[in-house]
Amino acid sequence: MLGWIYLLVAAVFEVGWPFGLKMAAGSPHKFAWIAFAVVAMTLSGVFLYFAQKTIPVGTAYAVWTGIGAVCTFAIGVIAFHDALNLLRLLGAFFIVAGVILLKIAH
Repeated sequence: MLGWIYLLVAAVFEVGWPFGLKMAAGSPHKFAWIAFAVVAMTLSGVFLYFAQKTIPVGTAYAVWTGIGAVCTFAIGVIAFHDALNLLRLLGAFFIVAGVILLKIAH
């Protein structure tokens, strides 16, 4: 169970780096946001490392990137007004469904 908690924490930090890089674009605090992104990347990798001690690498990686992708997609839509349409929503749904299936199959 601890491995799945580590994996969830890793996925949260996985969302931090694209957010930090997006915030750096055009910001007067560009280097602070880049530093934020680098710290998020590092912590994401560290927690993924811990998660993989008890979760198979393929499952851990797919869940990690799936959660990161869907959460980043949601942040893009909500905070940055990225496009939201049926096909993009369906794509996110399939990612979530795949993550759920990987967890169930584990």
